[in-house]
Amino acid sequence: MTVNMVAAARPLVAPLALAALLLGCTSAGQGAEGAAEEEGGAVGEVEAEDRGAPAGPVWNTEPTSIAAMGDSITRGFDACALLSDCPEVSWATGTDSEVDSLALRLLGDEEALADRTWNLAVSGAVVADLPAQAAEAVALEPELVTVLIGGNDACATEVSAMTDAAEFRADFAAALDVLRAGSPDTQVYVSSVPDLERLWAEGQGSTLARLVWRLADVCPSMLADATEQGAEATERRAEVSQRVREYNEALAEVCAADALCRYDGGATFDFAFTTDHISDWDWFHPSREGQSSLAALAYEEVTRATVD
Repeated sequence: MTVNMVAAARPLVAPLALAALLLGCTSAGQGAEGAAEEEGGAVGEVEAEDRGAPAGPVWNTEPTSIAAMGDSITRGFDACALLSDCPEVSWATGTDSEVDSLALRLLGDEEALADRTWNLAVSGAVVADLPAQAAEAVALEPELVTVLIGGNDACATEVSAMTDAAEFRADFAAALDVLRAGSPDTQVYVSSVPDLERLWAEGQGSTLARLVWRLADVCPSMLADATEQGAEATERRAEVSQRVREYNEALAEVCAADALCRYDGGATFDFAFTTDHISDWDWFHPSREGQSSLAALAYEEVTRATVD
């Protein structure tokens, strides 16, 4: 989770018996330095210090329209109720004042959010779905696009079924290409993939968490046999964690090649989240507190004047 948080997962289609059990057991890129002085704060071009040098795009720290891409984390899945999206608490575009989403912090009120924010994320999405979401974003011409993806790519039925790191890189690059082709001035904020091994470490001591993970088959590549400490289980978890690191390397490198793309520097992956940041319903997705932490991290990165 995040100023990092728990990774996204495909919506959990648990049996009715599990739903009843849970209801009884739980509580309800690098930009050039400086800022454009153009009216409205739109992304513009700065005059280079050296005469004759080509001007470059400037990162706008006050974007006024936002489209969010990604998976169930950005949809607020299981943050409000069992087995359901709750986009009003989304870290990116939510309207809930307690979460204080990135959009609320930037745009200021619900009326502005209704007119100038769009949650295009889809619960269960993997990185291969991102180019289609990017095409939707292009049609809206937002000033900022947020991206949080990759949890489902690592949360496979088994280690061998995880998305290959090279394929992950190619799909993310393709999504960015779609954005650039159709909306060249749109800025992109990219969150790192959350630390799934930390999720296991935080939840494996809870009887309820282990029960939910087992009955609902939550992220089995990482969370299966949660109490097992043998060599095979330890190696399996290490492989998943390494793949997540490879995904984050791909996000960072592809984003660094685009002047209007900012990667969070691994802050989401590194965030020391606790069980308070995790949903009481599935012990996997971000809770409201987790969503709020993601929002705070994103706001810090988006409004940073310069990036080292």
